[in-house]
Amino acid sequence: MRAAVIVFPGSNCDRDMAVALKAAGADVTMVWHKDAALPDGIDLVAVPGGFSFGDYLRCGAIAAQSPICKALVAHVERGGYALGVCNGFQVLTETGLLPGALMRNAGLKFVCKTVDLKVETSASAFTEGYNAGDTIGYPVAHHDGNYTVAPDVLDRLNGEDRVAFRYTANPNGSVSDIAGVLSENRRVLGLMPHPERAVDPAHGGTDGQALFRGLIGQFAEA
Repeated sequence: MRAAVIVFPGSNCDRDMAVALKAAGADVTMVWHKDAALPDGIDLVAVPGGFSFGDYLRCGAIAAQSPICKALVAHVERGGYALGVCNGFQVLTETGLLPGALMRNAGLKFVCKTVDLKVETSASAFTEGYNAGDTIGYPVAHHDGNYTVAPDVLDRLNGEDRVAFRYTANPNGSVSDIAGVLSENRRVLGLMPHPERAVDPAHGGTDGQALFRGLIGQFAEA
């Protein structure tokens, strides 16, 4: 698999993402936000966490207007894979690649800790390394992680099995405890918790490894 990790001013998890992808076997290229095109042959675009453009306006709103995001949208429209984590999830909603919005945490405080997640579906390249119903631990670190979506869209997400992860103890007020959602074609995943911070024993847990290995295994089998 060939993966691109987008770097914005204020990204702070781009290298963590690259390390996690490389450890799982991906060939990774870092791509600056002002680039107008992705490298040839990219399978996955990863939009990392951080505070792109200082979180001015809405989180991810300025980043979504960067030249590279036009290439990201085109990549997804061609059937390519994309993974957005934390600020990357915010960017994916701002580009319209995923529904909903990430609002200020219900407690109005920055949340930074490891949380337990319930795997809601194994029917995606991102989650096939888990069993539906598994409980896993990923760190969170966000101030605007309160996932909000209209009731009819929530019904559709549930009905189409597109909720990837739910919090077992909701840290931010997200509707229906949602921590991550999939696109209609199941090739785009956005989530607030950080799987790339849970891939090495030194991190205190390795539950994120299965996400990266499962995703990259799709291409090894192809």
